[in-house]
Amino acid sequence: MKILLAKNAGYCFGVRDAVNMAYDTAKEYGDVYMLGHIVHNENVVDDLDKVGAKVVDSLDDVPEGRPVLLRAHGTHVDITKKAKEKKMNIVDATCPLVKDIHDEIKELEKDGRKIIIIGDHGHDEVVGIASQVKNPIIVATSDEARRLRKTKRAGIVSQSTQTIENVQDIVNILMSKVVDLRFVNTICFPTKRNQEQIKELSEKCDVMIVIGSFTSANSMRLTDLSKERNVKSFQVTCADDINDSWLDDCKTVGISAGASTPDNIINEVLERIKEIGNVQKEEIYA
Repeated sequence: MKILLAKNAGYCFGVRDAVNMAYDTAKEYGDVYMLGHIVHNENVVDDLDKVGAKVVDSLDDVPEGRPVLLRAHGTHVDITKKAKEKKMNIVDATCPLVKDIHDEIKELEKDGRKIIIIGDHGHDEVVGIASQVKNPIIVATSDEARRLRKTKRAGIVSQSTQTIENVQDIVNILMSKVVDLRFVNTICFPTKRNQEQIKELSEKCDVMIVIGSFTSANSMRLTDLSKERNVKSFQVTCADDINDSWLDDCKTVGISAGASTPDNIINEVLERIKEIGNVQKEEIYA
């Protein structure tokens, strides 16, 4: 059996930097506090908790003088404002590409456009993006786009981890509803790259394994893209989730992972599959 590992599987640079920042801050101060999970991966959150990176529900739960970390997904502007007013020690781990979306959406608003965000309702990143402007419309699906009223001027951005297909479908619908439409493609390049790799891999392999938490939007989207092309596609959170029978009569297995999946979990999955298939070494799929 051959194993093909997607070259860019796992942590994107934004997540890696945020997680490292949490570890470094906890080491320097003894602890650090985060409003919610720094990334959507239970294993990472558990490991960080052990070194002093704690999850809290509000700024009021952060002990006086202790650092508060703004997560990779971005933060609602009201929370950032309150933290500054309280003169808290703010550690900003927001992904630079998410910050770019914040800048783009504010420019679209300055241009007098109705703001439309293509993204998942209630997702941390989308909440942070929406808070940058007044009264944005959030659209998650084509059906929601069809229900929108016609308008003269609008600007569109998207959640960074949306699929290209979903964004294209929604934009095509909105083109018939908006006279003056400006679309800024804010799907981040690591997402585009990983999606393209998994599309190719899933068609080349007998079985496809996607590693990632079921709370991770980008991991779930990778799985969906793979299943559209290969019915033998499975999502796992760790090596223990692998069912040996999935690999029966399998000649080639492809592996990818969401942007919030750490290297150690990817390596553990690789080792487990090597054991099942009696494989010595994986190949990197570029």
